[in-house]
Amino acid sequence: MRNLWIFISRYNAFFLFIIFFTIGIYLTVKNNSYQRSVTLNSTNEIVGTAYERLNVFKRYLNLGMVNDSLAAENAKLKSQLLGLTTVDTAKDVRVVDTVTNQDYTYLAAKVVKNSITLRNNIMTINKGTVDGIQSGMAVIAPQKGVVGFIRDVSAHLATIQSLLHKDTRISVTLKKNNALGSLVWGDGNFDIKKAFIKEVPNHIKMYVGDTVVTSGFASFPAGILVGKITKPNVATNDNFLSGELNLFTDFSTLQYVYVVKNKKAEEQKALESLAKPNE
Repeated sequence: MRNLWIFISRYNAFFLFIIFFTIGIYLTVKNNSYQRSVTLNSTNEIVGTAYERLNVFKRYLNLGMVNDSLAAENAKLKSQLLGLTTVDTAKDVRVVDTVTNQDYTYLAAKVVKNSITLRNNIMTINKGTVDGIQSGMAVIAPQKGVVGFIRDVSAHLATIQSLLHKDTRISVTLKKNNALGSLVWGDGNFDIKKAFIKEVPNHIKMYVGDTVVTSGFASFPAGILVGKITKPNVATNDNFLSGELNLFTDFSTLQYVYVVKNKKAEEQKALESLAKPNE
């Protein structure tokens, strides 16, 4: 307290100036209409600017919540748009894949970890068994492109075996003629924007710019865009052709993905397990 009084006494002239200056401004504004209006307008402008910047900061803090909400809404819309057809009844309307007649829904998930520089890349998302996630489910990108398959699942998290993995194979077709092939990242390939379509019958001719889509014969719905051919008709020694393509998926910027739920997956798996291996 003693030091405070010493400080005030030492700078008393400055404090008196501030006090009298403040009183003078107050009396001037109070007793003169012009100065009062100017002061009010200036104060309103300053306060308005401060509130505007505060609101911008609050919106920035809420971006994560907004993105989560938009991703969930987009997943819902994708489910509704996926191969819309109506069955033969005036009352019952279903969302189905028109090629394989399988029901699908999308679940939005946030990427919490992603690797793109390894030979076998794994991603982690913030959805797990409590959200209905199961091993083997397909995963696609928000705009267009494939991502991979669900690998391991815990209660609240799951890992994805990315397309950028040596063991990942996805059944695809050429969009123009439905010619089947297998999508792989490729041995010795570390380019995250490039992959290969293999096992294309050698009587099928591919051309630069041909679009590759999912076939619908596995976990992925039919018609999901994969990429475009850049180097077609590479001959192999097994009576098949292969081709190089640029992927639509940008793995370096993935923040959200959609997990594809096939409602008939368990039924299909149980039925197919009854078939003898070499039958």
